[in-house]
Order: sequence, then structure tokens, then C-alpha cells
Amino acid sequence: MTVDLAELRILIYPDPRLRQVCKPVTRFDDDLAALADRMLELMHEAKGVGLAAAQVGVPLRLFVMNATGEPGDDLVLVNPELHDRQKTREAEEGCLSLPEVRVQVRRALRCRLTARNTAGDHLEAEAEDLAARVWQHEVDHLDGRLIIDRMSPSDAIATKKLLHDLEEKYRASAPQ
Repeated sequence: MTVDLAELRILIYPDPRLRQVCKPVTRFDDDLAALADRMLELMHEAKGVGLAAAQVGVPLRLFVMNATGEPGDDLVLVNPELHDRQKTREAEEGCLSLPEVRVQVRRALRCRLTARNTAGDHLEAEAEDLAARVWQHEVDHLDGRLIIDRMSPSDAIATKKLLHDLEEKYRASAPQ
């Protein structure tokens, strides 16, 4: 897959590419590492804690994250799988693809993740709280799922105008 990294941008709801189910990465090469680096740049520019490849229009199972904001804590996770989800808690989440939308989402408090890095090396980790929430949020993106798919009926009412405005703006900017 050839991607123009200079043209890569965060997609905004309701762009249909956000609903794609991403395919596993099979090539671990310099292009994959460059894509991950560009995604980290975009995530940091947007002041986010995670960004999935689906959010930049690349249908690959890859996401980047940094739950602490510390420069050395950037992570790139390729072909991630979640395991051993434990307990749940509802907490507010936002999304770089849904500007200004904040909803309550129930997620596991703790989970384990297996993945690969951009070189193809196997990774395994456990996380809780924010890092576990980011993993789950980003894996949802890789499966074509958004936070609005998990929101409560009261959040659906509260965000109705924001979502409508995003849909109208998208329609107005779409090529005819």
C-alpha cells in the first residue's frame, strides 16, 4: 500500500473510511515505520493520546499512543489483540475524529495486549486505567467502531446537534 505521508490527515466523522474494518499488517518495513512516525506527529499535533491507522484513512491494524504525554512514552502497536479484560468502569472519552464530542464509555479497567512493533517483534503488555482505555478505544477504531456506537441514550441526545453539525460540514466539503 502506497501512502503519501505528507497528505495524511486525521479523518473527521462521518467519513466512511472510519467504519472500515482494518486488515492485519503483513509487511514490516521502512514504509510501515514511516507511517507510524507520521501518525505520531499527527497525534501530537492534535494533542491526542492515541491514533489508529483507520483515522488517517489507512485500513491497517496499527495504532500509535502515548498515555502519559512524556516524549519517551510513544508506542506503536501493530496487529494488536486484547486479552483478559477485567472489571469495567464508565468514563468520559473524546476522539480526534469527533471534535468536541465527549461521551461516557464503559471499558475494562485492566487488560492485556499482544502486538508487534514496526520491525515485527512480538510485544506483550498489561495496562490499567488510561492506557487500557486507549488500547480499547484504538482497537475499536481498527474494527470500524466509534465512541458514538457505545454511548448511552442520554449522551446520544446531548451530542445530537454536534454530530448533525459534523455531518453537515462533511456533506458541504465532499466533492459533488
